[in-house]
Amino acid sequence: MKIQFQEITAAQTTLKGSKPDAAIVFLVGEDKKLGATAQAVNKQANGALAKALFAGKFAGKRGQCVTVIAPASMKSNHIILAGIGSAKSLDAKALENIGGSIVPHLNAARTGTATVVFETIKGMPMGMAEAAAHMGHGAYLRSYRFDKYHTKKTADEKPTLHTLTVAVANAKAVAKPYADLEKLADGVFFTRDLVSEPANIINPETLAQQCLELEKLGVDVQILGEEDMYELGFGALLGVGQGSTKESQMVIMRWNGLGKSSKTPPLAFVGKGVTFDTGGISIKPAGGMEEMKWDMGGAGTVIGLMKALAGRKAKANVVGVAGLVENMPGGNAQRPGDVVTSYSGQTIEVLNTDAEGRLVLADALWYTQKHFKPRFIIDLATLTGAIIVALGTSRAGLFSNNDKLSEQLYKTGEKTGEEVWRLPLGDVYDKQINSDIADMQNIGKDREAGSITAAQFLQRFVNKTPWVHLDIAGVAWSKKDADTVPKGATAFGVRLLNQLVADYYEMK
Repeated sequence: MKIQFQEITAAQTTLKGSKPDAAIVFLVGEDKKLGATAQAVNKQANGALAKALFAGKFAGKRGQCVTVIAPASMKSNHIILAGIGSAKSLDAKALENIGGSIVPHLNAARTGTATVVFETIKGMPMGMAEAAAHMGHGAYLRSYRFDKYHTKKTADEKPTLHTLTVAVANAKAVAKPYADLEKLADGVFFTRDLVSEPANIINPETLAQQCLELEKLGVDVQILGEEDMYELGFGALLGVGQGSTKESQMVIMRWNGLGKSSKTPPLAFVGKGVTFDTGGISIKPAGGMEEMKWDMGGAGTVIGLMKALAGRKAKANVVGVAGLVENMPGGNAQRPGDVVTSYSGQTIEVLNTDAEGRLVLADALWYTQKHFKPRFIIDLATLTGAIIVALGTSRAGLFSNNDKLSEQLYKTGEKTGEEVWRLPLGDVYDKQINSDIADMQNIGKDREAGSITAAQFLQRFVNKTPWVHLDIAGVAWSKKDADTVPKGATAFGVRLLNQLVADYYEMK
């Protein structure tokens, strides 16, 4: 879908000449007052808009929409009144959600083009240009579809909306804030595409090749194959992938936003990339196993984040590392009870081959902290089902050795809508992963605190580097639509981490 911006004065003169498949959207607050343009249209419609405001349950609350059939004097088919709530609550997140919530109503009305009339809203905490950019961004995020494998959908089954225009007082002023948001959306969509692909298309080797696309944006991309990793001693990561015919990979992506001569330590993001997880010899139940194509969601987020940061030319040095494997049962597959030696030199007893993501991250984390000495490391992984039991599907679990970084992520999550919740770490949990025959084991001694013991395992591979682990198992994939996220791959973390960099770590 195309998003464009237009001067509101131009929009006012063209509304009567709109195309037959067009719609007009007016924003209405809880006071139910119509703006100047809406009042003019209401008069033309013999009071139909005002009547619609009070005839039903419409209260001007955020997300509410009411559709009015346009009068015969207008060529547009529909007029939609969209609730925005109170003006003082219209921050970036709220405006994006409003923009996103409008899209399904326009498609339901079989609209091809639509104009959102965005007149001055008194009491709004941000300027109109920035607000219009965020509203357009939210609509664009919601328009995402992954339908490349549909071959028989009829026109009636496909969305109709192809162009959304936001009419605002100063359209030129919207260009800069929206340009950055559009690059962010490129990263989000790249992640959603990668995570949505089936595992016969995306495997460690093909996903690594996808990362090379980032070189067009100035990202330095290095791919380590199995031979490279054997020489380095990546026993933990390679053990996970040894049952697959697909060669395991590690991808290192570097964005030098401060210039290659800069000696500023980079920010580091590390992602678990299990392109399909059968559980290995500790095989998963058949029911729902098809969902394990998105067990590379953490790596997908890191890749999309690097695209977003490079696309908007973020003034920061950033490294992204993705450990890519396929966890399959086979004649050479890792067995429960095997002991592997990680890149750190620490030994690991593998009691359950379905607790594989932490093994991949163990080598990726150690490599990152050793070779780049970053300012911080944030890893993302669809790591445990236990985090879904604890937090459901609305927040990611956060584990950290650094209070400041944790607080920054929490505040950023509230701001972007990609929310996190911190859970504890401590010696009482760490003792549960001590092994009788190796330095550690890859699962706890019992079933309790599964997400925490997994995080404790990872903490053993970051030394004293400020570190956050985000367990995104409950938020990487959604089974229902949200305002800015259609059901399917969510790309959780791209917006969160992009904003973290922009707010706290980017040179202004």
